[in-house]
Amino acid sequence: MRQNKVLSLLGMAMRGRNLVSGEFQTLEAIRKGSAMLVIIAEDASDNTRKLFADKCSYYEVPLRYYGTKEILGRAIGKDFRSSLGVCEAGLADAIMKQLEEEQSAV
Repeated sequence: MRQNKVLSLLGMAMRGRNLVSGEFQTLEAIRKGSAMLVIIAEDASDNTRKLFADKCSYYEVPLRYYGTKEILGRAIGKDFRSSLGVCEAGLADAIMKQLEEEQSAV
């Protein structure tokens, strides 16, 4: 049930043009400082996970692993997506809060 809340927040971010998706756009948002939160699919490749872990660490952007490529893509009305960047602070905070609640519920 909680997962739907996170996914609906991602969908809302997408509709409000506060979300970038795909490796290139997400990396660009991290570099520019516009990404407030990066979400990587749990089934992303090791190379992708390492790339974003390194970039997010360097640029001090919060990084979370969540869902699958298919689930993330469907949430934002696209095909498979292994990386998403949330570019609005309020939405990023709301999503992180939901993810933390989900973690503590398990």
